[in-house]
Amino acid sequence: MSSRSPDEFRLGVRPYDPEPGTGDEPEDPHELLHRARRLTAHGHPWAGSAWERAATALRRAGGALTPGDHADALDATALDCRGAARPAAGPLFFRAADLHEQAGQRGKALVSRARALVAGPGSGHGPGATAFARLTELCERATALHAVGQAGTAETATVRLLRGRARADLLDTAPDPTAEAGALCEELTRLIAFAVPHRADPAVLGVLADTRALLGRITAPDDPAAALAHLRAALDDHRAGGGLWPATEHQLLLAAVLRTTGAPEEAAALLRAALASEAPDAPLRAADRARLCLALARTIAGAGERGRTAPGTDEEDELLSLLAEAVRHADGPAQDVRVGALARLLLGAAYAERGRCGEASDLFEQALAGFTEDGDAAARVRARVGLADCVLRRGEPGRAAREYALAEAEARCWDDRRHGAALSHRTARALGMAGSPEKAARAYERAADLWRAAGDHASAARSLRARARQVRAAWGDATAEVVLAEALREAGRGPEDADEVAENHHRASDAPERTHRPPTGAHAAGGTVDAEAAAEDGAEVDVEADPDTETGTHDGSGRGGPWPGSRELPEPFGPPGHYQVNVYGEVGGAGPRAATAPGTRVQGCV
Repeated sequence: MSSRSPDEFRLGVRPYDPEPGTGDEPEDPHELLHRARRLTAHGHPWAGSAWERAATALRRAGGALTPGDHADALDATALDCRGAARPAAGPLFFRAADLHEQAGQRGKALVSRARALVAGPGSGHGPGATAFARLTELCERATALHAVGQAGTAETATVRLLRGRARADLLDTAPDPTAEAGALCEELTRLIAFAVPHRADPAVLGVLADTRALLGRITAPDDPAAALAHLRAALDDHRAGGGLWPATEHQLLLAAVLRTTGAPEEAAALLRAALASEAPDAPLRAADRARLCLALARTIAGAGERGRTAPGTDEEDELLSLLAEAVRHADGPAQDVRVGALARLLLGAAYAERGRCGEASDLFEQALAGFTEDGDAAARVRARVGLADCVLRRGEPGRAAREYALAEAEARCWDDRRHGAALSHRTARALGMAGSPEKAARAYERAADLWRAAGDHASAARSLRARARQVRAAWGDATAEVVLAEALREAGRGPEDADEVAENHHRASDAPERTHRPPTGAHAAGGTVDAEAAAEDGAEVDVEADPDTETGTHDGSGRGGPWPGSRELPEPFGPPGHYQVNVYGEVGGAGPRAATAPGTRVQGCV
């Protein structure tokens, strides 16, 4: 019998992870089989590789895995299905459940079926209401089996925990999410009370750790202090159970809560320790290392923003190093497209901030390919805007206009119209620089319409004044004056001072021979289109006197800095709800979110 079934090959599951520190060929198949069973009982992350070597040794000796052992091996393989292999987890768990039934292991069969339901069809969004109802049935069966001694405490607790995770994923769809979260906390507290008397069993301690971590996740948005206590207890239980391997999910959650409670130094220390840990029997997985790198980079950047001081050279170097390391590890065997694309986006943005536009452009293009595959609209918009900024600063306004326009087309679908308006304004600006005043004028008009729909009359007036300059170049002074009059009326609808409205009108009217060229390096601390618009109102400079001011340079130096408005765009892969977790381990997210961008589920199928 092969150590891997034909079903596994058809599903495209990668081989078990090679375990470090071992030879190419196993020696005693019975010792290897005993070791695989022991690692499985302890929930060790390298159980899958141990089963692979045991199965290989048995096959060479003319033997084969029993149905029960084969089921444990399939469970271990499915638990290791991450990144591109994640869709295969559900079918493997269902196959394992059937084999457990054949072996008379009814408790284990229920665990495998519950895991299959939580893993879902591979969409990444977690189980829905139907799957949750089936999980409830499995919980009832597990409780009944436990009462008659046919299911162990760890097995019963695991099924209940998996139901709790599914319920947590549905919290934001409940009629009263807060009340539902409270009920879930009570349910998890009862689960802890059920498991604590049996904590001498390492498998039970593992379930306890995961249950406390889930409690920390649920309480994090509304009671961070309680979340800290739950998450610290989760890590304590993990260590008490002999877990020498990293508890990455728990560490990410704890670090995120520490950041939000004003303890970024402790969060950074926790993440650095996690990255530095080198357990010989269970080194940090590449995908987990990538996420820890991203979380630490976010912590360092956030600490600098809170201090309102530019990070020092050491912090900048560490930030770039962490993001580059995240890119490398996300491209490992598991190949997490989502994390890899996000790492490239962040590294590209960091390079762009430092004027390294050539390298940044390449990273933004690679990120776009990953985001197209993964389907996150907010991420695509950020990547396109970053790419457009870079090529604009390198003297390619036509290409920049195309990227801005593609970003604008997606952003116009969002509930917050201001993002689409700002990107339409950027598109128009690039078109004007590319020598297409007619197209630029139409884009400015579209921006003004979007600002108006968002209720921002001052920004609409600014877009109209910018349009007047392009109209003047395309169709002459008389038509431009009509647009300026419209801008004056629009400005009067907003809270802008009347004298300032008149001054802006006269300034735009009195400069027909000038073309908008904002000063090189002009930034807006607020990160909106207002700074750029203000420059368009009053900072026109003579193009012929300073031809490089707007067009940028062709040497890739990227003078002028990226557009500050990109910082106001929605966060890529933010959680879709108040109780969901993003890639950094943050519950509820730390930034704005595009209303139409789908959420990405991070929690594993434990």
